[in-house]
Amino acid sequence: MGDVSFIAVDWGTTSFRLWALEADGTITAASDGPFGMANLKRSDFGSVLEDSIAKIGHGADVPVVICGMAGAAQGWCEAPYLQTPTPLHALGKGAVTVRGSTRDVRILPGVKQMSPANVMRGEETQIAGLLHHHPDFSGTVCLPGTHTKWVRVADQSIIDFETCMTGEQFAFFSKTSVLSHSMIVDGWSDTAFADAVAAALDDPTSVPRLLFAIRAEMLIGEQSGAEARARLSGLLIGQELVATRPFWDRGNVTLIGASKLCELYLHAFDQLGIAGQALDSEAMTVAGLVSAYQIQKETFHA
Repeated sequence: MGDVSFIAVDWGTTSFRLWALEADGTITAASDGPFGMANLKRSDFGSVLEDSIAKIGHGADVPVVICGMAGAAQGWCEAPYLQTPTPLHALGKGAVTVRGSTRDVRILPGVKQMSPANVMRGEETQIAGLLHHHPDFSGTVCLPGTHTKWVRVADQSIIDFETCMTGEQFAFFSKTSVLSHSMIVDGWSDTAFADAVAAALDDPTSVPRLLFAIRAEMLIGEQSGAEARARLSGLLIGQELVATRPFWDRGNVTLIGASKLCELYLHAFDQLGIAGQALDSEAMTVAGLVSAYQIQKETFHA
């Protein structure tokens, strides 16, 4: 094991991921668990962090850099938003020190946009990771997930962004709504997905009625559960693409996210003639945290 310079943490609403890192970003140990902000009281954060660090065997002298919802108003210690246009190097400079912690712990800020109103926490660190590896990057970044972000990046800054609740919509329709009865099994149909994307792109106003048609096709048609799941995903992603046209109409998008979800967006991009490439979200998160650490590392032991 190399010399650990700091602990990096991605603290989300439902998840917690921790890495012990050398100064250059080499991972020497990792830990994760269901310790998201939504499951914790403010007084729990410190003990969760220390217990997780103890599991990988590092002492109290190793500093910590955190991104994500631990910095929200309802999290551990609020890290105020930076306002767009936001230079990504400002994330490290804007880190907030957690008071009362026996360890030097810094939480990175999120990013806000005043008009139209929008916020992000965590995604900005992944974009900083992209710039850490590709400092000359300029263009559109899409970060698919529960709340998918579409972000314009130029001059090593977040210029503006939009958020679509596509992932949350899919979770609601597939697990809670009447459509959940059509999706009691896992499965997939590439054809059904492509057809649904095409239908939403051709006439986005048809999506509300096509959603219920998924259920009707299960009751009186021959649609399978796999086709139903794929149709739902295709309708929602197609609808999202219509809403975000200004971000992709120049024809090239970089995706940062889970590989399976990015694959769906890439298939949809193919139907629009959009060039796209996908990057691993964990790798970009770690790189963004390394970038923030390197900016402020001289202050950790001051």
